[in-house]
Amino acid sequence: MGRRLVPLTLDNLPDLPQRCRGCVFWELDPVSGEAAVRAGRPEVEKEAWISGVLLEWGSCGRVVYVDDIPVGYVLYAPPAYVPRSTAFPTSPVAADAVQLMTAWIMPGYQGQGLGRVLVQTVAKDLLRRGFKAIEAFGDARWREPACVLPADHLLAVGFKTVRPHPRYPRMRLELRTTLSWKEDVELALDRLLGAVQKEPALRPL
Repeated sequence: MGRRLVPLTLDNLPDLPQRCRGCVFWELDPVSGEAAVRAGRPEVEKEAWISGVLLEWGSCGRVVYVDDIPVGYVLYAPPAYVPRSTAFPTSPVAADAVQLMTAWIMPGYQGQGLGRVLVQTVAKDLLRRGFKAIEAFGDARWREPACVLPADHLLAVGFKTVRPHPRYPRMRLELRTTLSWKEDVELALDRLLGAVQKEPALRPL
């Protein structure tokens, strides 16, 4: 199987699942998000958010393809770009961290290590950009695919709980702990993804 990971852009945004393209759970605060849905504008707001983050901060997501079929993605950004994060009981995300917002792998491709590779790819990107950690809100009672990632999955890929909560613990992955496996990431990407598409140079911050 030919596998590749590419940065998320407006061009490949349509490759995300329909329900994700029209979801602004993280991108807008709760009131603005509800207003966008009522007005029938969530996809427009999603595009505007991605465009703005790309212009101001740079790459904020990855899409994974298997034999040119989009089978998963991940979204991440500094907490200043993620209004919904302030609504969580365990907020705020630490100032030295980037928030892992959400991720998804298509049924049938789960259990193959793609979720871990997505997180490792985000870590590699953020290490290169000088950040210290990734933080995420986990769902300790996760039952089905949703905008908030299952806490158990975050623990499985290396996150640790920094602020406990019975439903929404805040979790953190220290990027310095990933320095030891930076080369392992390269090998894993080559092995698991096959031909990895070279990323364009990041715009200076």
